[in-house]
Amino acid sequence: MIYAYIFVMAGVTYLIRMLPLTLIQKKITNVYVRSFLYYIPYACLAAMTFPAILYATASVVSGFAGFAVAILLAFKKKSLVTVALFSCGAVFLVERLMEMI
Repeated sequence: MIYAYIFVMAGVTYLIRMLPLTLIQKKITNVYVRSFLYYIPYACLAAMTFPAILYATASVVSGFAGFAVAILLAFKKKSLVTVALFSCGAVFLVERLMEMI
């Protein structure tokens, strides 16, 4: 029975990836559809990453502190290494402060 589930899931996954390639032969010229398709990977990545950011630490508060520092530094156009290091530092400091309280 488990093999039936695996084959059905494989078929569905294959169809989701194959059908757009076979059904849409010409280039998409609609500006709104192109804009929508452009942002889908970013939206999916954000939807999968955000909960993991909050729950990867011992406390949601420290996860949110690291997230806030990362957003602030990213908007200031800092490098990826800088953003990662300062975010980890913020999580570390908040975790230590919470242990003291």
